[in-house]
Amino acid sequence: MIHRRAKAINPNPFLDYANNRSLSHANNTPQPRKRGPSKFRRRIPFVTEVKEVEDSEEALSLFHRYKEQGFRHCYPSYAALLYKLARSRSFQAVETILTHMKDTEIHCRESVFIALFQHYGPEKAVELYHRMPQFNCVRTLQSLNTLLNVLVDNDRFDEANDAFARSYEMGFRPNTVTFNIMIKGWLAKGEWEKACEVFDEMLQKRVQPSVVTYNSLIGFLSRKGDLDKAMTLFEDMGRKGKYANGVTYALLMEGLCSVEKYEEAKKLMFDMEYRGCKPQLVNFSVLMNDLGKSGKIHEAKSLLQEMKKRKLKPDVVTYNILINYLCKEGKAMEAYKVLIEMQIGGCEPNAATYRMMVDGLCQIGDFEFGLNVLNAMLTSRHCPRSQTFNCLVVGLLNSGNVDGACFVLEEMEKRKIEFDLESWETIMKSACNEDKGASELMTVLTSPRI
Repeated sequence: MIHRRAKAINPNPFLDYANNRSLSHANNTPQPRKRGPSKFRRRIPFVTEVKEVEDSEEALSLFHRYKEQGFRHCYPSYAALLYKLARSRSFQAVETILTHMKDTEIHCRESVFIALFQHYGPEKAVELYHRMPQFNCVRTLQSLNTLLNVLVDNDRFDEANDAFARSYEMGFRPNTVTFNIMIKGWLAKGEWEKACEVFDEMLQKRVQPSVVTYNSLIGFLSRKGDLDKAMTLFEDMGRKGKYANGVTYALLMEGLCSVEKYEEAKKLMFDMEYRGCKPQLVNFSVLMNDLGKSGKIHEAKSLLQEMKKRKLKPDVVTYNILINYLCKEGKAMEAYKVLIEMQIGGCEPNAATYRMMVDGLCQIGDFEFGLNVLNAMLTSRHCPRSQTFNCLVVGLLNSGNVDGACFVLEEMEKRKIEFDLESWETIMKSACNEDKGASELMTVLTSPRI
């Protein structure tokens, strides 16, 4: 549960925490090497400006405008543009720029390809990996690791395993990150024995396991309910001089909570400090999530206060846990107070916050307030799920707010989100019953612009 962050509203916001914080390392995602800023580095106007651009078309226009004004683009300009295009999923434009760079013999650094792998699908990533030498770019183990991770994360484990097996032939010596990725892949397939074989190979090759290695194995055992074996591995980790981090404890705590041993999980968290590991947000989040699941919202709020006493500033995922369970219990207005509290505290809501809030308001039938929160959500450049849009349209119609319903439909149209069959049926029934608002909305829905 801790290894992947959900993109839509998650019934368990702790999933969001995992991918958002230190667990980004627990899932073994290779990160491009960061270099500290140099005070002697010359600032490039285009690079600075393109970072502020919203969409890919605007970025390309800016690129050409600079060129027309006599600015000579160099590698940093191309790299900044490629990052922007890849994040916007404008892959055809990415290929055009890459071709131009190759034709003009602009040397490409490996970091650009690593970034592109992470945005491309697995097939395109493999293809680009093989094309790297065409750009006068030497492939290192870092790019191979990134490619392996892309394949594993996209359910192409067989291809990843084949590439891993040929890594020595390709001139690479797998490192800790490489083995961690493969262990993660086998565990994702539920193959504990195979993961252990990779771990053994790692030791045979004298590659040192990291805390990430142990976290992957401990997390798998904890999720399977094999807590005795997980604790044995945890103790073995300490004997071998590998210090457990907050994630390690969170995985064990989550396993304890899954078998209804909340008190033991709580004790483990407070025992962390005696073992030299200060409790982190992720540990409090495990306990808060379990309390919320049990309907003990008041106790979950008490943990929030405990965090503040310990000088731990709650983040968006922490607040989302409370908002999620309050909305589930039909206490959307109380959840809204938590939303205001987090904003006052300097914590910005994310897409999940708004989605849960709008859904919670729809659940209690407060569609007018839901429309207000939707406006705030859209202003913050977040987008609801299609179900939320549909629910709002029908709810606003039933409450007589045809203008509000039309506004939501227009926002759906901008985002190419379709009106679902069930909502159509509801509006048609209302129209057949001579509901004036429904009839007006039917006219809007059947007009050529929708």
